[in-house]
Amino acid sequence: MKLLIVLGSGGHTTEMLRLVDLLGPRYEYSYLVAVDDALSVQKIKVPGPVYRVMRPRWKRSGLLEVVMRTLVSAMQALVALVRTTPRAIISTGPGPAVPASLLAKLLGIKVIYIETGSRVFELSTSGRILYRFADLFFVQWPELQRKYPRAIYAGRLC
Repeated sequence: MKLLIVLGSGGHTTEMLRLVDLLGPRYEYSYLVAVDDALSVQKIKVPGPVYRVMRPRWKRSGLLEVVMRTLVSAMQALVALVRTTPRAIISTGPGPAVPASLLAKLLGIKVIYIETGSRVFELSTSGRILYRFADLFFVQWPELQRKYPRAIYAGRLC
């Protein structure tokens, strides 16, 4: 089974690569990484093609810039989705996960979202968006599961 793994900077990458380690070699992995994130690619242990996408937003981006960057990121993610034909896309919510996951959903690809472990009481922006669309939505803290009843609490990744 093919899986598209969305990596992000820092903790997002650590959590996703921990999940890949737990899932093991029985899957065929591809990776979606922000174009300016060289460190995440260096940490990949289980090989697979890496697709680069633009980061949809920066902390201080204006609305027009976010819209334009999101459209470019979505087009780049579409190329990755068409080339890899994954059964599911899995992420912990870095910015590129949102356009990629929404496109995956439109293409009939399962969306598995894991709220990053740093979010204990409130969902991240990505989590608030993808809570409505994800086929499986996991949280890493029981406090979030109580607040978001569709979420599945299955413990911590790291």
